[in-house]
Amino acid sequence: MGKQKNAENTYGGATTALPIPPLLRTLISSLFNTSDKNSFLSFSLNYKLFQTLRFIILSSYLFLLRFIPSFFFSEKYEESVKFNLKTHNKFTHDTRNDTAIGRALSQLLSALNDIPVSSRKYEVVRSLTEKIIDDNHLDGVHSLREVNRVALSSAFGRALKLLEGKVAEREGEVEGEGDGGGEYYRMMRRRIWKVVRAVGWRVRGGEGGLGGIPAEKLAAELVWMVKKMVECGCADEAIRRWAAASNLGFLALSADPRLQSSLVKLAAFLFKEAKDLGIDEIEESKIKQCMQVKLKMLQTWLPLLCRASNGTDAPSLSINERAGLERVLEDIIEELEQEKQEQVLSLWLHHFTHCSSSDWPNLHSCYARWCCKSRKQLLLLNEN
Repeated sequence: MGKQKNAENTYGGATTALPIPPLLRTLISSLFNTSDKNSFLSFSLNYKLFQTLRFIILSSYLFLLRFIPSFFFSEKYEESVKFNLKTHNKFTHDTRNDTAIGRALSQLLSALNDIPVSSRKYEVVRSLTEKIIDDNHLDGVHSLREVNRVALSSAFGRALKLLEGKVAEREGEVEGEGDGGGEYYRMMRRRIWKVVRAVGWRVRGGEGGLGGIPAEKLAAELVWMVKKMVECGCADEAIRRWAAASNLGFLALSADPRLQSSLVKLAAFLFKEAKDLGIDEIEESKIKQCMQVKLKMLQTWLPLLCRASNGTDAPSLSINERAGLERVLEDIIEELEQEKQEQVLSLWLHHFTHCSSSDWPNLHSCYARWCCKSRKQLLLLNEN
């Protein structure tokens, strides 16, 4: 009966620990027990060998107590530290610009997006940023000019994403009335808003301090950055990123009129810069890439020009600026292949005719020339 009970304690699912042998228990207790005069401690005090042995055992025991937890948890601790640093340090720089001056310029450009214009710190950061950019450019050294190019390009892309998030957030919370196919645009805005929220582009308060930063401020900073990029000879970086911002271009169709006005000015400026994109290229592949960028830019931003050129208190562009941009648009369109011209002009005609509040840009001459070329091509095919 006793054997059966002992077996149950050992193997029968009970949680009773295995008994410590009496001799080992006595030895361990005697190491730490100082009250018993007949203990191992009392005996060891009379012999230096046993004192040394006791010191070694206790030191090893304390060392293991301290070392073993750090051995098992050091890796997790390091990962936790890295995660916290990454979470609390919102600033990131382009790895292509991994120099001290490059990191400083990238951090300043990033801080500009986070600081409200009303803050006195904004002008301090902005003036310091401009000074570094201008000094890098005026020195005439290739490595310093490359610092400007990489830092400005990365900052421009970051500001575009932040602006897209702000516009999407506003459109998701307030759905304005559309003109023409209003229901279609509201449906598309809801879909894009869901996608934006799913990928985490929504800009919340406390995330980089951008909760209270208006979209108009980001748009104004984009204009400033583009002008700096043109001065530094890297306008092509801004043109490519602007052409690829198709989501922002679509959301801008129903954005706040003040924001639309800023985006129209920026689009007009970049269209003029894009006119000569690839003009010095010799390789056929690079020429095709430049033409693809121009096509994408027309498809992304031509609808906004048709719908938002009136501005709020005054037109977004002056009469001379409008006339000049119309010529630029016609030149860019006529550089494209015939089929691509049809795509762009069809897009222009749709938005031009469906927007009752604006009659610009008027590309009817370009459309008429395209129709004439298409007619001639058809006659040539019939003759053959």
